[in-house]
Amino acid sequence: MTVDLVIRAQGGDHDAFEVLARTSIDRLYGIARRVLRDPTAAEDAVQDCLVRAWRDLRALREPARFDAWLYRLLLNSCRDELRRSRRRPAVVTLESIGGPAAEDQYAAVARRDEIARGFARLSIEHRMALTLHLHLGLGATEIARVLGVPEGTATSRIHYGTRALRAILNEPAPAPAAPGAVR
Repeated sequence: MTVDLVIRAQGGDHDAFEVLARTSIDRLYGIARRVLRDPTAAEDAVQDCLVRAWRDLRALREPARFDAWLYRLLLNSCRDELRRSRRRPAVVTLESIGGPAAEDQYAAVARRDEIARGFARLSIEHRMALTLHLHLGLGATEIARVLGVPEGTATSRIHYGTRALRAILNEPAPAPAAPGAVR
C-alpha cells in the first residue's frame, strides 16, 4: 500500500502524498522532538522535511525505502535547525532548586528531566543514532542506512552515545548557590 502511494505521489498525486505525510507526521515529530529537545524547532524540522520530501520525491529510486529516506531527510532538517539555533541562541536563566528528596514522589519526573538535559549535551550524531535506536527500535544496519554511514559507524555512535550519556548522568550535581548569591 505504501509503495503504491509513493509511486502515485512521485507522479504528482497530491492526495497520495498527503496520506503519506499524515501517516508519518507523528512519528517524524517524535524523532525531531527527541533530537532537538525543543517543540518549536521540532515542528520546523518536520515541516522542512515534508517540503523537501515533496520537492525531491521523484529522485527516490526505491519506493519501498520511503520511510528510511524520509528519516534521513528529517535528520538533515534537524541538523539544519540546530545550525540555525546556534546563530541565534536563546538565553534562559534557571535558578537551582536542589535535587529531589529521597521520599519525593516526583523523583521519576526529576530523573526524566535529568536524562533529557544529559541527552541534550550529546553531539547531534549521537542523539540521532540513540533516538533511532531507542525510540524506533532500529538496529545498527537500519540506522546506518538511514544516516548514510557505514554500519560500524552506526554501531560506534550507539555505543559511544550510550557511554557518554551514562557519564553525564553520573556526574555529580552542581552545588546549589547560596541564597542571595549573584550569578
